[in-house]
Amino acid sequence: MHPFAYTRASGTREALDAGRRGGRYIAGGTTLVDLMRETVERPGNLVDISGLPLREVSVTERGGLRVGALVTMAQTAAHPKVRTLYPVISQALELSASAQLRNMATIGGNIMQRTRCTYFRDVTADCNKRDPGSGCAALHGFNRTHAVLGTTDSCVATHPSDVAVAFAALEATVHLLGPDGKRGVPFADFLLRPGNTPHREHAIRQGELITAVEIPALPRPLRSGYLKVRDRQSYEFALTSAAVALHMRGGVIREARVAAGGVGTVPWKLPAVERHLVGERPSDALWTAAAEKAAEGARPLENNRFKVELLKRTVERQLRVVGGTK
Repeated sequence: MHPFAYTRASGTREALDAGRRGGRYIAGGTTLVDLMRETVERPGNLVDISGLPLREVSVTERGGLRVGALVTMAQTAAHPKVRTLYPVISQALELSASAQLRNMATIGGNIMQRTRCTYFRDVTADCNKRDPGSGCAALHGFNRTHAVLGTTDSCVATHPSDVAVAFAALEATVHLLGPDGKRGVPFADFLLRPGNTPHREHAIRQGELITAVEIPALPRPLRSGYLKVRDRQSYEFALTSAAVALHMRGGVIREARVAAGGVGTVPWKLPAVERHLVGERPSDALWTAAAEKAAEGARPLENNRFKVELLKRTVERQLRVVGGTK
C-alpha cells in the first residue's frame, strides 16, 4: 500500500472542500481499501465521510423511497419499509457479500465499487480500466465470468453489484451534492458503459458526493424479487442475476421492470422483455417468450457463451417466481 493522507470530515462542507481538492471519499472502505492493498488504486488523500448525516431511510412525499448514501447494506436490507415496498432490494442485498461486509459497506460505496475482473486487479496485466490504452487481457484470456452485453474491444468487465441491478430495474435516481450544488442522475446514466473510455465508470464530477439513492413510487400492488445464479451458494459474485418488479391488476400485467446482472458491463435493463410483458396475462408461455428477448445483442466470448442461455433461464425463472402462472 502506498502512503496517503487521511482527513476525517466533520461536516458536509469540509468533505466537499476536500473532494474538490482531489480527495477520495471513503466510508466503509470495503472495496477501496482492498484495491489500495493490491496497489490497483493509489489515492493521495482519503476523506473519511462516515460521520456525515446521510444515514436515513425515508418514504418520499410521492410514496417512493430514499436511502441515504451512508446507510449500510445490512441496515437497508433489514429496514421495514424496504422489505415491504421493495423486497427486490432487500433480497439483492442479502445475497451480496458476507454478513460482516454488509455491516460495514454503505449503499453509496456499493454502487461505486469497481469490477472484480481478475485482470483489472492484477497490476501486471493489460487493463484499459486501470491503465488506459494498455489493452484488455480478458479479450483473449480466460473470460468465463466476463460480460456478454455492453462490451467493446476496450473492456468486457462486468459490474459486480447486486443491489445496483435492483436499482436499475426500479429506475432509481442517484442524488449528488458538489461544488455546483445538488443534482439527480437517473441510475441508467450514472454507471457508464465502457465505450472507448472504460476508466470512466461513473457520471460523477470532481468533488461530488453521493447523498442518497431514491426509488420512485410505483403502482401498487407491486410484486418484486431478485434471483442470483453463482458457482457456489454464498459469498460469490453472480454469473447471472435478475431483478423483476411487476404491477398486475385485473389479472393483467400493467407495468414491468426487469434488469439483469453478471452479464453486462453495467447492470443491464431489459426493455424488450418489459415490452413483451405489459398488457399480457401471466402464463408459462409468456414467461418463456419474454425471457427469450433477454439476451438480445449479446456478444459472448470464448469461455462465457453459456451465459447467453443461462441469462434467459434466469430471467424466465424469476418471472415465474414473481408473476406466478394461471
